[in-house]
Amino acid sequence: MLLAGAVAVAAFTTVALTSALWGLAAGVLALGASTAVFNLARQAYLTEITPPLRRARVLSTLAGVHRIGLFLGPFAGAAVIAASSVRGAFWLGAGAALVSVAVVAVVPPERASATGEERPVVEPRRRVRIVDVARDHRRLFGTLGVAILLVAAVRGARQTVIPLWGEHLGLDAEVTSVLFGVAGALDMLLFYPAGKVMDRFGRLWVAIPSMLTMAVALAVMPLAQTVPAVAVVAALLGVGNGMGSGIIMTLGADVAPPDVRPTFLSVWRLFQDSGDALGPLVLSAGAALGSLAAGIWAASALGVASTGALARWVPRYSALADLTGRPWRRRPARVRGQGSPR
Repeated sequence: MLLAGAVAVAAFTTVALTSALWGLAAGVLALGASTAVFNLARQAYLTEITPPLRRARVLSTLAGVHRIGLFLGPFAGAAVIAASSVRGAFWLGAGAALVSVAVVAVVPPERASATGEERPVVEPRRRVRIVDVARDHRRLFGTLGVAILLVAAVRGARQTVIPLWGEHLGLDAEVTSVLFGVAGALDMLLFYPAGKVMDRFGRLWVAIPSMLTMAVALAVMPLAQTVPAVAVVAALLGVGNGMGSGIIMTLGADVAPPDVRPTFLSVWRLFQDSGDALGPLVLSAGAALGSLAAGIWAASALGVASTGALARWVPRYSALADLTGRPWRRRPARVRGQGSPR
């Protein structure tokens, strides 16, 4: 996290100082790489130190705080730009990254908890290649990994569909921005309840309603022809995404083998990032073919497919309910490479 944060500071600074295209390209490339490394490192760290029975609440809170930052960042950037120039936004980014590095450096790391189903890993992890981990757990990545890719694709489409449909209807950029902000506000309000439900009742109780809600919202978006109608659909998208806060990170933490956890999560993250890229591409393909509505409906179909994939491959019981003497869900069959069921 320290290294990735330092690279982010350098990347923002490069973009703020340069006036050449190659400088912008190099800064953006370095920023993207540092963001991926930082996100992966913080997920691996929290997974290791968090007791399994509180894992979903911790990771959904992480996702919620991330959402709060995404919500506040554009407003802070707009204020800085209004007071100075576009370069001021990059200096703001450099300052924020520098603060994050300072926090990580100053706050002492916590030790892994011995409470729950796994003991803290104190011995050095064995070095493994990413390709070996992907091969050893290919059945898991070919099932639950595909489900996660579909979930991420729907979420990626959610980020794009509101501005694209607003542009299609001829809405002012300010109106579209407000609609996007409303969706973001509802999104970030639900992260803790989502984690609580996942820890208490199981992951599917959050994953299935989240994906179904987003699939329905995407399906009705082409029918929204007025600002109030688009606002309702945008709010529904925000609620659906908020209900699933932290689900991808939580499922990844559940199935990651402790001895190769960072490498495993890097492959897991690849599926997530691939889905994030796929969602906007589906919408763009529809628009390129002459029908943005068709692209949106295709994204909705991905939501339905993700619901089916999650229902098929995510275990249907709560570890907490099982430990408290109420095993109201049948234990799923163990999947090779998946580790012990949750």
